[in-house]
Amino acid sequence: MATGEGSQLTRIQRAPTWLAGQASNYGHRLVTERLAAAGTRGYHYRLLAALAEFGPASQAALGRRTGIDRSDVVAALNELTAAKLVERAPDPADRRRNIITLTEEGRNHLKRIDPVLDEIQDEFLAPLSGSEREQLTELLTKIVNYHAERR
Repeated sequence: MATGEGSQLTRIQRAPTWLAGQASNYGHRLVTERLAAAGTRGYHYRLLAALAEFGPASQAALGRRTGIDRSDVVAALNELTAAKLVERAPDPADRRRNIITLTEEGRNHLKRIDPVLDEIQDEFLAPLSGSEREQLTELLTKIVNYHAERR
């Protein structure tokens, strides 16, 4: 990180919002590059992980659960369906809606990607001790939850 004259940080470089943005930029780049090298994308992982954790869901529910825009959910699900990682089927309760289900191939893909995500977290959090990592995660969760509830 560049600093102003001497060893003092500039006013902006001490702002938590600026620091969070810089960390987010690095984390996003790391996730994008590593997942691409593993043959997947962040949206794919988020959707597969949500299906593995919560079970079959509508496209709209997946979008809400993962924070992915509806049009991006549709595009990512098209790719995942083509790769046979998920299946789409009409909802018996509402034929206008699709229910998305994780396939066995999707579960296996997720199992292959989970260690990649663990490596990404380790690299991203490398300068922090285990307890600092836990504390950072708790604090970020608190901030995210606070602002999510205010929407």
